[in-house]
Amino acid sequence: MSRDRASDVRRGQPHSSAAGPSGAAARARPSPANGTRVDGSIDRVNMAHAAAVGRTARAESRPNPWVGAVVAVDGQVVASGATEPVGERHAEVVALDAAGAAARDATLYVTLEPCAHTGLTPPCTARILEAGVQRVVIAVIDPDPRVAGRGVDELRAAGAVVEIGCGAEEVARDLAPYLHHRRTGRPYVVLKWAATLDGRTAAPDGSSRWVTSEAARLDAHRLRADSDAVLVGAGTVRADDPELTVRLPGVERQPLRVVLGTAPAGARVHPCLEYEGDLVETLEDLGSRGVLQLLVEGGASTAHALLAAGLVDRIVAYVAPALMGGDDGAPVIRGEGAPTIDAVRRGRFVSVARVGEDLRVELEP
Repeated sequence: MSRDRASDVRRGQPHSSAAGPSGAAARARPSPANGTRVDGSIDRVNMAHAAAVGRTARAESRPNPWVGAVVAVDGQVVASGATEPVGERHAEVVALDAAGAAARDATLYVTLEPCAHTGLTPPCTARILEAGVQRVVIAVIDPDPRVAGRGVDELRAAGAVVEIGCGAEEVARDLAPYLHHRRTGRPYVVLKWAATLDGRTAAPDGSSRWVTSEAARLDAHRLRADSDAVLVGAGTVRADDPELTVRLPGVERQPLRVVLGTAPAGARVHPCLEYEGDLVETLEDLGSRGVLQLLVEGGASTAHALLAAGLVDRIVAYVAPALMGGDDGAPVIRGEGAPTIDAVRRGRFVSVARVGEDLRVELEP
């Protein structure tokens, strides 16, 4: 990804919680101007609709956030929109353009706080007020320092009713890479591996094709497609000579390829970025290039280094119903581990799903 492509990236810094500029919960909802009260259950349904629409834009909107918006009248959705590619319309504008005159006195549901500044596009707040929207329901505040509550303040100052927090948990999951990037300046790091049930990624002779099923490998390519960059260690390049490309029908955009160390001349991973030294500095440089999500695919020493440094945000493990049956196969992680059971790092299971013959296990470490 070039720096030009990332020019509309809103670089992030640490910020308060997504509940709003003050961190307070949304206030009680007044009745819309047309006299029909919209209850919380309708709000939740409409925000879930907006979130689903936003997810459809993930492949095209990055490095901007994949936001969804819907316009509703008397609780019924009349138009929807998702963020377009960089430099084109944001989700709110797409939805309002589709709604036309129906947007006046309507409710706008949007997954991320509307921007109030001019970047490659005009401010969304101005378009919302121009359309005559009476009520704006926002899932999460944008931690980008150029936004960070300013959109809410501008809408409220102009008389719009603004409520914050509806659907925040779902949207925060969907936008986790973007939110993390804006708060830290670094990409959201997803560590992925495929292994047998007893934690081996390859046999003693180095063979590993295939540990998991075709369905799991296809799912892993979708994970690559959702990522802005894919990283491996130089040892993995020498051992496996991976391409690190997305091989899915219809996918044109390929992730940036990154190697820790030096890739041999002629390796299929070229052209790639190569890094030596401090891992935090590596992540910060990738963040400056507009990388929101970094997928780490190996090897075992690279996984250990990132976990030991506390730089992994999500683990995605594909687990095959197979046993290597010994301790001489290649492990998932190689390096010094916890010396005692009390020192074991414990995380939280996010999801467990069956993918073909295998399991996909997601963990927040």
